This record gives sequence, structure tokens and C-alpha cells, in this order.
Amino acid sequence: MFDDKCLLITGGTGSFGNAVLRRFLSSAIREIRIFSRDEKKQDDLRKLYNSDKLKFYLGDVRDYTSLLGAMRGVDFVFHAAALKQVPSCEFHPMEAVKTNVVGTENALEAAIVSKVKRIICLSTDKAVYPINAMGISKALMEKVMVAKSRNLDARSTVICGTRYGNVMASRGSVIPLFVNQIIAGNPVTITDPAMTRFMMSLSDAVDLVLYAFQHGNNGDIFVQKAPAATIEVLVKALVEVLGRQDHPIRVIGTRHGEKLYETLLSREERACAQDLGLYFRIPPDLRDLNYTKYVEEGETQISISDDYNSHNTQRLDIPEMAELLGRLDYIRSILAGRKPINEG
Repeated sequence: MFDDKCLLITGGTGSFGNAVLRRFLSSAIREIRIFSRDEKKQDDLRKLYNSDKLKFYLGDVRDYTSLLGAMRGVDFVFHAAALKQVPSCEFHPMEAVKTNVVGTENALEAAIVSKVKRIICLSTDKAVYPINAMGISKALMEKVMVAKSRNLDARSTVICGTRYGNVMASRGSVIPLFVNQIIAGNPVTITDPAMTRFMMSLSDAVDLVLYAFQHGNNGDIFVQKAPAATIEVLVKALVEVLGRQDHPIRVIGTRHGEKLYETLLSREERACAQDLGLYFRIPPDLRDLNYTKYVEEGETQISISDDYNSHNTQRLDIPEMAELLGRLDYIRSILAGRKPINEG
């Protein structure tokens, strides 16, 4: 589907953009456009990959005009630009709104005007039952995405989304922090040993986006089923993989806006979601505001199911977590003494 096509990645200098580049640059895709506001990371990628297929556009999703210029002639868009750091968004919630909500509205409108065939918006488990500013802004981003898709069809632009949990070893996540603490000989600082998080690799995240790209209809949100682990298990597996079994661990308590566990599907969503094996599909509610006609047609109230969260999914033990960590390019680079590519 991507042969001889042009793909734009917003926020493309991040870990997800790097993973897409590693997956696609050797394919028959015609052009990949990296849109971001960080000229240093753009220059680093330009030198790293040195590919004629790769084009760079400096801009900010908060600026509609810069997006519009970057989307001319684009076939497909992966919208990954976001503010993701939970404590930072707690202290600057309006900045999260400007990037995650207004920025998404700008990206969607620019895609529609530019006649982009498909745009996939990346969301997070923190958007489900959100308690922090980042999660609330991502939840509203999903609402903007679904609302924007209502009056479109496959003949114009298809808009759909993905939602996933922690992407292991992505920039700004806990694994690089823990690794740096271990290498420096400092205690590993964990918030709560019993805290659970979904575990996904960057490759899993790309697979989910590609699945949504290939199978999504307007307004769909796709969720990948994923195992979870406690923070304690993650750290113990990490020190084992790095050969530092006796490394000290210090509990510092939860930070601003953090949950004990995360949820990928709400109870209400799981009741209507389609189980596709490796994935869930959450279809949009296609009713309009004339609710009485749906009662007359026999529409029933939504049923309630259990939610799908990091406490009730498959739980990894230390050997399983260590095996999963050992498959990450980031960890392999650390063990080989190389600079990890997704820290660039």
C-alpha cells in the first residue's frame, strides 16, 4: 500500500518516527516527510540515514500554515506529535491542550484540505479514565478525531486512531532513566513497586499503526492487547539483563498525576469493542443527536463489561520481562557499548 507513496510523520524526530524510518526506508515508498519543531534532531536524522527518500519540514502542529505546507502531495499521515510527559503537563496543562488538542485539529484539517487519503492519530492508555492533564488532553484529542471523521468517507480522507500503553525504551520513558542510573552507579528510583504498566516495543507500536492504516474506517480506534508488569518486576529484570543483580533500588513515591495502573479499554468501550485476536477495534458511535428515533428503532442501552487494564491483563514475571527486554534494540545497543539510536 505504501509503494510509490508519500508519508508524513508529525513529531517524526521522536522514537516512533525513528522506528518507522527503520521499517520503511528500505521499502518501495517514494518519500517520507519528517515534520517537527526540533531542527537539531532533524539534522541528526538527516546525517544518520542519508537517504534521498527522506525530507524534513520544520514546523509546529500548533501552526496550521506550517502543517498545510508540509502536507501538499502527501498520501498518508501518521500523527505522532504530542506532549507526553505526565508531570510536565500537570504543571503546564494549557501547553498540553495547545499541542495535543489544537495541534490535532490542525493536523486533521490540513489533511482533509490536502486530500490526504488516510491519517492515523496516536493516542495513549492515559486517555482512558484520565486523571492527569496529559491524559485529559489525549482523551479530548480522541474526541476531536472521531468528531472530525463523522462527515467524511473513504473517497475523501479516512481518519482513525490507535491507543497503546508504555512503549519500552522510547525517549523520555523509564527504561532509559533506569539504565542511566544503573550505569552511573546510582540507586534506581521507582515510584511504587506495585504499579503496573502495559509493555509494548516500538516495533509493536508501528505494527498497531500499520494495522489501523490497513483496516481502519472513519472514527475507529484500535488497541493492541499487551502484557503488563509491575515496576518492581521491570527493574529486577533490567538489573538482571545488565548483570547488576545487587544494584540498590529506592522507592520515591508516585509523581504528579500518576495512576497505580493504566487502562486501554474502558468498561463501556469493551462492551461494544470488536475482538480481532491481537487487537480490539472500538467503533465510533454513529448516531446523531436525534436520540428519540433510535429508541423507536429498538436501540438498547449500552451494556457494561469489565475494563481492560494493566492489572487484569497477562502479568509478566521477572524471566519473561528479562526476555522481552533482551529483544529491544535499545538494550542490545547498551550491552554492546553503542549509543542507542532512539536516544538521538
